[in-house]
Amino acid sequence: MKFILSALPTAMMTVAVMSVPVMTYASTDADSIEASDDVTPVAVTQIIDADSPTENDKPAVAPFLTVPNPNKAKSQALSTLVDPITHKAVDNSYALDVSSFLSLEQAQKLLVQVSPKIAANQAAIAASEYQTDALRTIENPLVFARVSASAYHLDEDIDLSSLRSGIVNEVNNGVDNIVPPTADLPDFGELVGERIPDSYNLKRSGSTSGAGLGVVWPIYTAGRTDALTGASDARTQEAIADSVLDKNELYNTLIERYFKAQLAIIAAYLREDAYDTLQQTDHMAERLFEEGFISRVDRLEAQSALADAKSESVNANNDARLAMIALQRLLRTDYRIKPTTPLFVSSRPLPDVSYFQDLALNNHPGLQKVAAKRAQAQQLHALSDTGYKPTVLLYGYGQVEKDPSWVAGISASWKLWGGLDKTASLASSNAKIRQADLSEIEVSDNLLLLVEKNWHDVNNAQSRYQALQSNVDLAAEVLRLRRLGLQEGVNTTVDVVQAQTQSLKARTEQAQAANDYVQSLAALMQSCGTPLAFNAYLNAADIQLPTLYTEQ
Repeated sequence: MKFILSALPTAMMTVAVMSVPVMTYASTDADSIEASDDVTPVAVTQIIDADSPTENDKPAVAPFLTVPNPNKAKSQALSTLVDPITHKAVDNSYALDVSSFLSLEQAQKLLVQVSPKIAANQAAIAASEYQTDALRTIENPLVFARVSASAYHLDEDIDLSSLRSGIVNEVNNGVDNIVPPTADLPDFGELVGERIPDSYNLKRSGSTSGAGLGVVWPIYTAGRTDALTGASDARTQEAIADSVLDKNELYNTLIERYFKAQLAIIAAYLREDAYDTLQQTDHMAERLFEEGFISRVDRLEAQSALADAKSESVNANNDARLAMIALQRLLRTDYRIKPTTPLFVSSRPLPDVSYFQDLALNNHPGLQKVAAKRAQAQQLHALSDTGYKPTVLLYGYGQVEKDPSWVAGISASWKLWGGLDKTASLASSNAKIRQADLSEIEVSDNLLLLVEKNWHDVNNAQSRYQALQSNVDLAAEVLRLRRLGLQEGVNTTVDVVQAQTQSLKARTEQAQAANDYVQSLAALMQSCGTPLAFNAYLNAADIQLPTLYTEQ
């Protein structure tokens, strides 16, 4: 990648480059960011990415995001699109027009639409909410239908010998008790036994069918259903808190990459500006050497300094390219994102640190997550407390037949012994509640300390930026005098190179201090749980650094 810089050392000019909208894909569940998209350009120089097309003859492959609820897409046409980074197809996506020139607020809107992490968190929240909805109906009557049809065939040999012997004996004994023994009487037992076979082959076949309706209604569960539903609700709140944490972190990452790209582009401009200045110095040294005013050593030093400046300029342009690629990857495009919001510093003092600490205690999602954990523990405690309470059910079942039969009743069941130990279960839930309470104290302490640290970082970066202004002014004046002195033969090329190096260092350090201010402010807003409040400070800033891209 090659950057073409158009710049003048004192009067900087803007090179306008028109950007044509390209297609990207985004989610309809994106959060709304209340901020203006209008950007007041503070432009001085335009770095043009020579490798990027300037005409709309090659549409970029766009980022994408799944839509958890397609009904929210309204008029958008959902389709299957391909992620430009992983090249994986994703269903339920839709197209969105996005310019390659983006302000920070525009990039924030795009981020929540194309981030896979945010989409995954939305899916986790939806899954938890659906699970809660499923639990809410657990106490409703359960109505079921039963239909059965069966066929049978029986083929069995039944042994009747023992039955036959028993009957014979019983008959003989009965006759002997009633009639005295007489030689002429027949053996009645044998007569009966002759009619009973020793075995019988049983064969049967046929079919049966039936149908019925039944109902079961748990009218009393001792609060078990409410506890389960409450625990599921608390898990949903935890998922929401995790989602907010991730979103706040992504906002902070966006600011980091966005303004690092701005800083890298400014550094590339400063290096190119220094190279242009040293070219003039080298040309002047060549003329002075030809006229015999400087030595060959001075001439070689000027050439060496020019070579070093060219190398540093190439390196700075490569760093700017890498920073823009990092921003591009975060916003999931296959074309360069050109930042138009400048680095800034506010000369106004921040509110007292206690203001931001109160914001953190009221808004930080880490505390909301701890509260959700405590709510889960409380619901588990309530569930454990129902261990020996009864469950009461109403039930009924009726056969659907010509002559129907039915049954209905009420039942109650108690756990008398066995299963989970209620005492141990209650102790476990009490321990979890205590863990959540102590975690809240620890998280609060860490948040207050983090806010304090970030607040001081912002103030330090602000004072450093203001202090470096005198260095910039001094270095610029020294460079001007050294160049005049070189023309008059008072200074050497080494003096000019040293002055140029000092000027470059002072300007770079001040730009770095502005970036430190921006990053510290973003970290402060994130630690307060209000990352988008950063935009208010951005819009109110009274010091803005030059931006090399302007929104057209």
